[in-house]
Parts: sequence; structure tokens; C-alpha cells
Amino acid sequence: MVSESDSIPIPGQIVRVLKGRDAGKYCVIVRIVNSRFVEIADGDKRKFDKAKRKNITHLEFEQYVSAEVQNSILETGRVTNGKLRFALSKFLNEKVSDLRKGESVDG
Repeated sequence: MVSESDSIPIPGQIVRVLKGRDAGKYCVIVRIVNSRFVEIADGDKRKFDKAKRKNITHLEFEQYVSAEVQNSILETGRVTNGKLRFALSKFLNEKVSDLRKGESVDG
């Protein structure tokens, strides 16, 4: 999980796109370009080799960093599209289960 400020992107971190064609979709940060831009990919529509360059103000950072993706990027500088898909599905499954737990407690 993320212990640093929410505005500091970390490779392997899950983000939700707020603006553009992919608005509402979840992606993984695969590279930090500079202080304003990152490259994101989801392993399905947006592959690692064709990562999308996005302004960080157009992204909502989640409090989740995929250890598998982060380690792969640090070791080899690359990550497979399968790992990206796996990380996103794992995150979304956890988020859905947390929402269900919250609904059962509130309702």
C-alpha cells in the first residue's frame, strides 16, 4: 500500500483515468516520464509497448501498488501484459469485496 503522498506516482500503482477517451477505466502506472506525466497501460486495450502518456492531474491515484508489477519493472524495466491484467483484476476483486463488506455493515 502507499505510504507517501497521494500525488506522487509510483510504478505499479493503480490509477483511475478521469479525463479523455479512457475516462472511468483503471490502469497501472508503468513509467514516470517527469513530474507532470506518467505512462499507463492496462495490458488489454492499452499494451505495455504502446503505453499512454497521461498528465497526472487527469488521474485519480488509488492506495494500491501491485508488488508483482513493481518488482518486474525494477528488475527488467518491463512488465508483461498478463501481469498488468492480473494486477488490475486482483485490485478490482478486492475493491468489489470491500464494497460488499461495507454494504453489509451499513445495510
